Amino acid sequence: MKHIRIHKEGRIILLILLFVLFAFNLLFSIRYSGKNFVINTVISGAIFAFFMYFFRNPSRIIEIDDDSLVVAPADGTIVAIEPTEEHDIFGGEKRLQVSIFMSVFNVHANWYPICGKVLKTQHHLGSHKGAYFPKSSTENERTSVLILTRGGTQVLVRQIAGAIARRIVTYAKEGKECRINEHLGFIKFGSRVDMFFPLDTEVYVKIGEKTVGNETIIARLNE
Repeated sequence: MKHIRIHKEGRIILLILLFVLFAFNLLFSIRYSGKNFVINTVISGAIFAFFMYFFRNPSRIIEIDDDSLVVAPADGTIVAIEPTEEHDIFGGEKRLQVSIFMSVFNVHANWYPICGKVLKTQHHLGSHKGAYFPKSSTENERTSVLILTRGGTQVLVRQIAGAIARRIVTYAKEGKECRINEHLGFIKFGSRVDMFFPLDTEVYVKIGEKTVGNETIIARLNE
């Protein structure tokens, strides 16, 4: 049986949840017993198991000898591949957008999609609409990370909060040398990750395709 690794963003939450569930079940046992207590214990166990599953942190290492290849920054489903005007960082310049929707059942760690240097990070306040919808890219709370690749291309990665997700964690700092196989951040509960590439980027995925973070090849930059 494989050892289950828990992401550091979930450890305190799991400890608090364990304490709350233990206290609740202790109080429940004072008043109820028998079948009701068993049902409550099973439900509590299921809740804790789900949170453990959500904060799982699989070990994934990919070896790539081509710096122009872009790896999926997140688990999820491709929901958008389209040219768009990006205003937050590129001031309305046209870019090719590829978006990954993450459900509550996906691993929610985010990886750097390519090696390079972090040029800029910027947090934007916003609403918390369903991350599946296109408007979430520009209207929801989000954090943008601009990366200069080793080949000199600027790639933008954006973490977007969803209807349930209320906290975006970003480890990227301006000036940081970033690499694939490293965590860019973490988004708590359902959410979305957008990527913005030059228009001549060759995309290898299609709408509706499932991605595996730090494994699925998303695109090749024209470097």
